[in-house]
Amino acid sequence: MMIRRVLLTVVALLAVAAHADDAGKTASGVRYDGGDEILLQGFHWNSTRVKPGGWYAELKNRAPQIAADGFTAVWMPPPWRDTSSWKDDAKGTSGGGEGYYWKDFKKDSAYGSDADLRAAVAALNGAHVKPVFDIVPNHRDARSEGSALSIPSGTGRLRTDTCDGHACDDGDPFMDGSADLNLASPENEAMFETELKSLHDTYGAGGFRFDFVRGYAARHVDDLMKSSDDNGFCVGEFWKGPSEFPEGDPNRSKSWQELLKAWSDQAKCTVFDFALKERMQNGSVPEWRYGLNGNPQRSWREVATTFVDNHDTGPSPGVYGGQHHWPLRPELRRMAYAFILTTPGTPTVYWPDMYEGTTPTPLHDYVRRLIALRRDAGVRAGSDVSFSTDQGGLAAKVTGTRQTLVVALDSRLTEPRVISDQSFVPALEDDGGKVRIWESGAVTPAAVNFRCDKGETTKGRSVYVVGGSKELGLWKLEDAVKLEPAAYPTWVGTVSMAPAFATAWKCVIRDETGTPDALKASAVWEPGDNNEVTPAAGASADGSF
Repeated sequence: MMIRRVLLTVVALLAVAAHADDAGKTASGVRYDGGDEILLQGFHWNSTRVKPGGWYAELKNRAPQIAADGFTAVWMPPPWRDTSSWKDDAKGTSGGGEGYYWKDFKKDSAYGSDADLRAAVAALNGAHVKPVFDIVPNHRDARSEGSALSIPSGTGRLRTDTCDGHACDDGDPFMDGSADLNLASPENEAMFETELKSLHDTYGAGGFRFDFVRGYAARHVDDLMKSSDDNGFCVGEFWKGPSEFPEGDPNRSKSWQELLKAWSDQAKCTVFDFALKERMQNGSVPEWRYGLNGNPQRSWREVATTFVDNHDTGPSPGVYGGQHHWPLRPELRRMAYAFILTTPGTPTVYWPDMYEGTTPTPLHDYVRRLIALRRDAGVRAGSDVSFSTDQGGLAAKVTGTRQTLVVALDSRLTEPRVISDQSFVPALEDDGGKVRIWESGAVTPAAVNFRCDKGETTKGRSVYVVGGSKELGLWKLEDAVKLEPAAYPTWVGTVSMAPAFATAWKCVIRDETGTPDALKASAVWEPGDNNEVTPAAGASADGSF
């Protein structure tokens, strides 16, 4: 075990050395920490029940592995003491202690002690992984018994107080609003400014995730970041679709993307890409390009923090299976991770998809490979991206700082040069061919030997091969490759082909000259399903009429 930990640490340090951490804001001042972050959500809904009091120790022990897997930041659970306990059989969830109904700013929580938290953060920082603390400024446990933090009513600090004839708040209520704090109160904002500065200066926070940001004006987030960690990473959870705004509100006619971008513009933080999540839930794979991270404008893409599921939307190991309020269908999960980890935005991977006990999850090695492809190519939050749906499904060309990636999801695309003039080599094929990724690079062509039997022809007609690569004509008969008769009616030929995944092809008899339409009319195709060949030196491919 000790040897394995040492090896993991060495791998993590080598990864850090190969990929220096960027820093800084976007041109418009959004805190995305250079746009090179890859987040791991470092907990799930049932973490406090799966490992009561031991989750911080789990993070500490996993730190070398997390770094070796390519993550640059971990979204930590809420750090504040939460003694709440509740059960809702109707919703199929149970809870308490997760930090979202916190009592006070003490750090001895259901995840571990104050010392455990410090040790976990120290381990992550030591592995060059930023701890991004989850902050819940909108609401807390309304019960004050045993709390070290007193917020009296009637002072304008609670939503239930009355300010100028209305509730004291500048955002939406959480549930019935009875536990809501008024962040517009100067006392409350000063309280959180002091606490966030302490989390940064004393506990080593490298950024913040802001919970339920629809519950308070976006300007408060900007103010809190300015006073605590102005150059740190931040992301907000703005989970509110257009239909949730009242009739007559102009926001009701806006898109998910517009609502998210408007919040980010004011908060100067990235925002979870619920526009993409909504399309993953309700749209087809080609419609995934309509997420915030697929916007034609860089200033929109670079503020998107993408995700597949999280502690609210997805399942969690343990009692009731977690919250699963909006889980992605299992059959889409591998494609979804391929999409967020190869395209713009700041991708976030959900803990249960990566780690569980001492054995790797079914997605672990796959996600690790995707992260490596992203980092090697230099894909950033604002990288250029273009999409194509001509081959069915979705294909994307993503331009990184070092390489270009072509990604095909649920698509017939087998030739990346259809959408880019660069040379490509196969990088990853998965999910039964539903995921194909190529990376730009130097190509060494391979000579592939083709043979077509029983090709009986008449004068002016010959046997050709045609298929799904440029070398085989991309299924255009006018660009098919002519073979030569060997021991008639056997025809053979050698084609120099670039490296590729399995490429479909067929034998065809056609006229030797003619217009495309005439050639199509004259064609006699090899019967049956398409043949397949994987280009490699000395490879042979046989077909027969």
